[in-house]
Amino acid sequence: MSPSEAERATLLVSCPDRRGIVAALAQVLYGHGANIFDSDQHTDPLAAQFFQRLHFDLTDLQTDRGTLERAIAEVAERFGMRYELRYRARKKRVALFVSRYDHCLYDLLLRHRGGELCCELPLIVSNHPDLARVAEQFGIEFQLIPVSAENKVQAEGAQLALLKERGIDLVVLARYMQILSASFIEGFPGKIINIHHSFLPAFVGGKPYHQAYQRGVKLIGGTAHYASAVLDEGPIIEQDVVRCSHRDSIDDLVRKGRDLEKVVLARAVRLHLEDRVLEYGNKTVVFD
Repeated sequence: MSPSEAERATLLVSCPDRRGIVAALAQVLYGHGANIFDSDQHTDPLAAQFFQRLHFDLTDLQTDRGTLERAIAEVAERFGMRYELRYRARKKRVALFVSRYDHCLYDLLLRHRGGELCCELPLIVSNHPDLARVAEQFGIEFQLIPVSAENKVQAEGAQLALLKERGIDLVVLARYMQILSASFIEGFPGKIINIHHSFLPAFVGGKPYHQAYQRGVKLIGGTAHYASAVLDEGPIIEQDVVRCSHRDSIDDLVRKGRDLEKVVLARAVRLHLEDRVLEYGNKTVVFD
């Protein structure tokens, strides 16, 4: 990260739609010496909700950051805003959860090594020992926490304690083949990204490629979404599809699907890391 990038910040805002929001936010940033690089906004007319992403530079800030934060908080209170102010200099700390499949894990690790994912990646957690060798190759801590029906509560407790101890901001389920409990998800609201190997809402649950084959579909897909208490029904971040035909076997669908899973998951993680996603209801606004 260059010195200039370290002086950047992003403000994500959502609130009931009304006049004056854009002007108020622009005015408070300008008044404190912040330089807006880009601004994107969206209004949902049915929900009467307003959303905005402001990316700005703090190099010539005329006050301190605390004063700016208090000014933003005052505007937020006036308009009934939910908002998050995130400084570029503080990289998010990401933990990868895996089981035995390695394609999404390798892809994320290579993208991180290549500088595509701006984050710290200190931890890999698994319920199987198979991928410890991958963590070792990349010099990342690997924690094995077996999960069974009998020890699920204790295992998730150990996982949550580990995440807190390591200061983790985002959990990525890179084909982690366990259903997380509602209490685990509540511990990281909007901070757990899952990849599901189908074009949701089609073929939820297990063996979606087998379900797709049985239906003879002509498209299969991948969906990255925030985890929710209801399986495979969390807010969708990113999706993509690939064509298939009657000639494709289940193995062909799995092969094609795994390529999609990697790309879709990486896109979703990057969008989250760049503070481009806002949740509302069971939907997302994803800014370009």
